[in-house]
Amino acid sequence: MSSNKKLDQLIIQLENYIECWKQFSHYIGLARSKDFQQEDEMQFLEVKSVITQELEIIMASVEVASPSREDVHTMISGAPSIRYLSELPDGSLRAIENQWHKAYIGWQSLLGQLKVKQRELDAENVGWASKLFGGKKK
Repeated sequence: MSSNKKLDQLIIQLENYIECWKQFSHYIGLARSKDFQQEDEMQFLEVKSVITQELEIIMASVEVASPSREDVHTMISGAPSIRYLSELPDGSLRAIENQWHKAYIGWQSLLGQLKVKQRELDAENVGWASKLFGGKKK
């Protein structure tokens, strides 16, 4: 598989991963509003599972400066359920929101870096094809 295809797949994977992080934030919001059902708890558990598993796949594929594996594990383990979060004092819930935000920004930054690399590779390929085929004649 070409490095471009691998990079393209990694970008799609990271975009999907970021969507899971948005869902995690949604569940924090449900905890804050204290408006959630048992089904939400099950979905929250599933989102946490995906976040934890995909973290390992992404970290095996690319160097991640921030968030660290430990940062993510600490946040995920500090949020065992929506009910637990809903019973936290406001300051503790804000701390989890802050941890989430730092991680979210880190993932967005990594995504941006990968997209820059993707553009660089695309530009190299266009340049190579242009040289191979003599470019456009005016």
